[in-house]
Amino acid sequence: MNPVREKSFNLSELGRTLPSVTRKQRMDPLLEKIFNLSDADRAECAKHVMLGGGTRGGPVIVRGEGIRLYDTTGKSYIDCTSQSWAMYLGFANEAINRIVAEHMQSLSHVHQGFDTLPRYYLARKLAQLAPGDLNRVSFTVGGGPAIEAAMKIAYKNTQPSRDFICLYDSYHGTTLGTMGASWISTRSAGKLAGGSRFLGLTRPFIRVPNPYCYRCPLGLSRENCSLACAQALRVTLEKGIAGNVAGLIVEPIQASGGQIIPPKEYLQAVRRICDEFGVPLIFDEIQTYARIGRFFAAEYFDVTPDIIVLGKGFGAGLPIAAIIISDRLTGFEQDGEELHTFANSSVGQVAAAKQIELLENGILDNTAQMGEYLRARLEEMRNEFPEMGDIRVAGLHVGIEFVRDPRSKEPLNAEGKAIRDEGIKLGVIFGLAGVRTNVLKIKPPLIVTQAECDEILDKLRSAMTRVLRR
Repeated sequence: MNPVREKSFNLSELGRTLPSVTRKQRMDPLLEKIFNLSDADRAECAKHVMLGGGTRGGPVIVRGEGIRLYDTTGKSYIDCTSQSWAMYLGFANEAINRIVAEHMQSLSHVHQGFDTLPRYYLARKLAQLAPGDLNRVSFTVGGGPAIEAAMKIAYKNTQPSRDFICLYDSYHGTTLGTMGASWISTRSAGKLAGGSRFLGLTRPFIRVPNPYCYRCPLGLSRENCSLACAQALRVTLEKGIAGNVAGLIVEPIQASGGQIIPPKEYLQAVRRICDEFGVPLIFDEIQTYARIGRFFAAEYFDVTPDIIVLGKGFGAGLPIAAIIISDRLTGFEQDGEELHTFANSSVGQVAAAKQIELLENGILDNTAQMGEYLRARLEEMRNEFPEMGDIRVAGLHVGIEFVRDPRSKEPLNAEGKAIRDEGIKLGVIFGLAGVRTNVLKIKPPLIVTQAECDEILDKLRSAMTRVLRR
């Protein structure tokens, strides 16, 4: 192995000082009451909690430090989900804690109708970072509403239009405006899931084949496909839509669909086709922002969309999202087109701005380096475990598709879930792709070190041995 050389970072400068160094000893009495709930109290409280997604029955989390979480028993877990891919700087990050606490002394909630200095600063910073002529920013409270905001802009600029296009296996949220574009409203997983229960309320989307080269939906090989999935988009635009197309929504990397990384030439072809037909191209970068070693996947793939959507990790763990739009598009007008009570979160804005500062000063470099290190080590491990059928890596966007054998590519769905479950027992939390449970996701906070990557890989090997070599 020729390991990737690890850059030496000053972790305290990156805000990774452990909170135990600075945390005040005296806890608020209410927090003491909350964090001293007995087992019986927790069982009673759990009866009142209703969830519409995710999983329960695992550890009850009480605190985090760096890339680790700790449960009520004191057991630690390396979190390779970054808590729904949102905690880029890990847990209890001192730099974020400090700037948020300082800012909260003077300002917190402000209605979006009032200008604030944090909003000014962050909007300009995003415009400076964004590619091409994407220069105008609108903030909102989360990823789903941000996708809907992008849809509003696209729809407004394409009249007469009605239909949006998305890709097979896409995931863009669970609001009524986005659920129809997410795989959970289809039979992608072999059965109808939660999104199908609300079809009377959700918006219909036109779907086209995705560039899933390992399992081409058109049954072709990458060597001789001539980007048939992109050509399917062209045919749909020509023959499958009434009126203009309102917009095409694309995840540059399909995360929930299975960590599917398209060929760069596919997205470049999509850009050309959208230009030819006058279709606004929307990049859902909610899971790719910064995680692939660049601020935007648009840079990574050398494709400039018309709208970029941000969410999840954008706010360093605080709920904030945004869209950035091209100067060629007509934006929002101040007559109620886009109005949210918490769309001007000054706390989230200063956290997002501070995170950008840290990303620019070493963490983006670390993301790219640790991604390449994981790629090299995982490729080595595949010699021992041929069931690792496909390894997909872009920065710290890492996925492993488990199969019975490399020739048949039969999905190991039960085994994928079992490897995740064994990982939790071993003290590491992996994610699973939504469409199949045979794709394991490894997406730790971007501050992960080479030594921590080695620990993750050791635990992964142990989990795979327990499941695949029984």
